[in-house]
Amino acid sequence: MNSDGQIPSVAPPAPARGFWRDVRASISGAQIDYTRATLSRAILLLSIPMVLEMSMQSLFGVVDVFFVGKLGAEAVAVVGMTDSLLTLVFAVAIGLSMGTTAMVARRVGEGDRRSAALAAVQAIGLGVGISIPLGAVGLLYSADLLALMGASRELIAGGSTFTAIILGSNLVVMMLFLINAVFRGAGEPAISMRALWIANIINMLLDPLLIFGWGPIPALGLTGAAVATTTGRGIGVAYQFYRLSGGRGRIAIVADELRIDRAVLARLIRVSAIGVLQFLISTASFLGLIRIVAIFGEAALAGYTIAVRVIVFVLLPAWGVGNAAATLVGQNLGAGDTRRAERAVWITGWINMVFLALVALGFLVAAEQVVRVFSDDEIVVAYATDCLLIVSASYVFWAYGMVLMMAFNGAGDTTTPTWINLLVFWVLQIPLAYGLALPLGMGPRGVFIAIAAAQTALALVSLVVFRQGRWKSRVI
Repeated sequence: MNSDGQIPSVAPPAPARGFWRDVRASISGAQIDYTRATLSRAILLLSIPMVLEMSMQSLFGVVDVFFVGKLGAEAVAVVGMTDSLLTLVFAVAIGLSMGTTAMVARRVGEGDRRSAALAAVQAIGLGVGISIPLGAVGLLYSADLLALMGASRELIAGGSTFTAIILGSNLVVMMLFLINAVFRGAGEPAISMRALWIANIINMLLDPLLIFGWGPIPALGLTGAAVATTTGRGIGVAYQFYRLSGGRGRIAIVADELRIDRAVLARLIRVSAIGVLQFLISTASFLGLIRIVAIFGEAALAGYTIAVRVIVFVLLPAWGVGNAAATLVGQNLGAGDTRRAERAVWITGWINMVFLALVALGFLVAAEQVVRVFSDDEIVVAYATDCLLIVSASYVFWAYGMVLMMAFNGAGDTTTPTWINLLVFWVLQIPLAYGLALPLGMGPRGVFIAIAAAQTALALVSLVVFRQGRWKSRVI
């Protein structure tokens, strides 16, 4: 890097190496110029650690519901309701992450790492400022929030502490998302992957220990699950800050950059605010869905919770492929190559579609067996299996729609997917779910059908808008 923070020109990339050598390079964190490497190699090197990162993110939920499921349907229902509330935090974190990834990737594509680091500082500061009041609300009003979600007095009595810990510690969730967004935007997804590995290993070790107890350690039940998850995430965040301050990667924060830059912060807020709204729209619709399912009792809610955890487990790796598209779009737009940015989206879309098509086939064969890993309650199993089979029928569309939406965000065009989410989730999904479940008497199955229909519509609408190409001229 020269004195003004610009990256000097680099030589063209070396010829592509073997597949498995590239796989090892991607996991080890090899640095390449993603604006100049062959697209196939760039997608491979970005996608593998991003897929593994998202797999680790989804593993949190699967591990928790596996152990909590041993406590009964009521405990699983509490986890489901708390997750629904936490998705509001996820919406804010993901929205800010979209803006952060877009800005960092654009600056790296332009060759200005110093400005990329400054954008990272603004994102972290903004995340801290948002998390503190959200955490206070979660700590003080956990019982009221569960009641708002339709929980019975028994569920509130047994689960309010779990909810308070999870919502009160939302700062670690926010930091995991935001700092990993910085690394992804910089083209260093292996660091993001390792942070989630660390967090998950700690969580998997502590979950059974704290939930069921061992030796002098008392059985804390649901509370133990919350402590284990929060501890794992907190240690993952500590690793992230260690890597940011180490000075060995593309993004290294030094003392001069630990300041508020009003111009950069204003641009980040402008891009991210609409991104937050985008994910709040989809998240609020999810809260509406779980509120409808709750009408049909705890078994239906527990089945839906298990199914959603499994769905998220397989979708987050697909989200990792979408993140690769977002990084490539941002960096290549920064380098002025709009054609390469568009080609990256089409290729990653097809890869994602093939992956989720295979997953859907797997559920068609073994959905019930998957569900029985988490519960042996026959009614719960029936609801969860029904949900998996119906929702997975839309996976091919879901795959492509996911990549297209991430591409818009990677370009800094957070407005377009916001309008698409509003149309698909509130104009279509919620009314359809309510109408099928209640007036037409289909029960929870009506909600499952509405989810599949909405994701199919999202993909088709996104495809039409993406081909118009206005995202290519977005300035951030």
